[in-house]
Amino acid sequence: MSFKEKVIYQIYPKSFLDTNQDGVGDLAGIKQKLPYLQQLGVDMIWLNPVYVSPQKDNGYDIADYKSVNPLFGSMEGLEELIFAAQELKIDIMFDMVLNHVSTEHIWFQKALAGEKKYQDYFILRDQPTDWVSKFGGNAWAPFGDTGNYYLHLFDKTQADLNWRNPELREELYEVVRFWMDKGVKGFRFDVINLIGKDEELKDCAENDGKPAYTDRPINHEYLRDLNQATYGADSEIITVGEMSATSIPECILYTKPERHELNMTFNFHHLKVDYVDGKKWTQMPFDFTRLKELFHTWGTQMSEENGWNALFWNNHDQPRALNRFVDVDNYRVEGAKMLASAIHLNRGTPYIYMGEEIGMVDPDFTSMDQYVDVESLNAYQEMLDAGKSEVDAFEIVKAKSRDNSRTPMQWSSEKYSGFSTVNPWISVGKTANEINVAKELQEGSIFSYYQKLIRLRKDYPLIAEGSYEAFLPDHPQIYGYLRRLGKESLLVINNFFPQETTIEIPDEFLTGKILINNYEDEVIDKNIQLKPYQSIAIYCD
Repeated sequence: MSFKEKVIYQIYPKSFLDTNQDGVGDLAGIKQKLPYLQQLGVDMIWLNPVYVSPQKDNGYDIADYKSVNPLFGSMEGLEELIFAAQELKIDIMFDMVLNHVSTEHIWFQKALAGEKKYQDYFILRDQPTDWVSKFGGNAWAPFGDTGNYYLHLFDKTQADLNWRNPELREELYEVVRFWMDKGVKGFRFDVINLIGKDEELKDCAENDGKPAYTDRPINHEYLRDLNQATYGADSEIITVGEMSATSIPECILYTKPERHELNMTFNFHHLKVDYVDGKKWTQMPFDFTRLKELFHTWGTQMSEENGWNALFWNNHDQPRALNRFVDVDNYRVEGAKMLASAIHLNRGTPYIYMGEEIGMVDPDFTSMDQYVDVESLNAYQEMLDAGKSEVDAFEIVKAKSRDNSRTPMQWSSEKYSGFSTVNPWISVGKTANEINVAKELQEGSIFSYYQKLIRLRKDYPLIAEGSYEAFLPDHPQIYGYLRRLGKESLLVINNFFPQETTIEIPDEFLTGKILINNYEDEVIDKNIQLKPYQSIAIYCD
């Protein structure tokens, strides 16, 4: 089965299921819930990092690439999980953080101790540039008492690696091969378009310095080398690159099959349409015109140039999409299905983030004391320092924090949502009694809707392989598109608002059949009145 037909489910291990009652999710918990994921119908599970880590950035600060963090279990437990998943025809995708390591990593420690070999594994300069860390503050920190500085595009405990060093590159290739040998069949490469910094690093006031280290031409050389040295030898392996502040032309290059770099890319532009002037720590209603324009331009150009998108609304770094794009108080169920249809019938590989398939929402925290994420805590302090009131700063954190998606999976209405029997590492969301797996499987309809969407991608090659064309691009409420393959066509119409609207169906679809609809009406007329958050897909051949 091609990666175009598959659906990938993301698990944030700390928050999925705690089996040893320490308040933290574990590998045994994921293994225990494999039958649930098989029931959903997914093909692959992407796990956020489970390596040894001081957890300054929830595991993205890796101290040992080849060891399992005891917080999650053991290497034996991980091997058992991989085997048990494969028995159910589910593969495992690993998160590869190859741009930086924890300052507790042995390489950094040896570099600090004065070993020249390992100092060249990092980006050291005697003068820092004006680049800004993505977590706030300058992107350089003093390298011990040497008088030099090391680059950290993220937290100061995450030192960027020097990919210009061939020895360093070979060490990282060996990490990928190590996990391939363990049976891992997918790799998600964290901020992989930032690995190729310029040889000469200069001040860059534009956009906090991003143009100086993002999508540099050498990045493509590194990815081709990585491909050739590791996963390129196994056609079953699926690769996806997380691309920070990227562009369509670059993502076409990263994913064109003949270039042998990656299968697909994540981009985040569509999840910045509720940012004021592109700044995350702000609040505004989402800009639907901009959202639709992004989907259409990426969809059309990637289709025309044979690039490939990873499609998603949610992940561990984003607030829940339902809170951002839907009137959740009145239309949570309808909105959840509409958002699902918008990407699962689209051109690209869909990703489901844990809890999305039951319509989980943000936790509705009431105090800064409930937040754990380093980025959120830093942002709150920066907003206070800039003169914002505690009330205003808190409301922004509440809307934009990464912790919104990191709360425990809501399995049942039991205490701590069936995630654990003890107080979890982060508070459970307020809605756990109403929104949980047990209740959804018993009386809900979102989970079964996801099941149907996953089946449709496998049953209709058109959904996996077809082209992309915009439909009604100027409509103020509709995000619609056409998929075509040979004589087959699919029309997908999504109403993104709580108001009804009427649209005209093209003649070619009047004799078609409805593949999926999140309302009961099953009649195709020339004029269709779409209900709030209605999504309908019409197929003809």
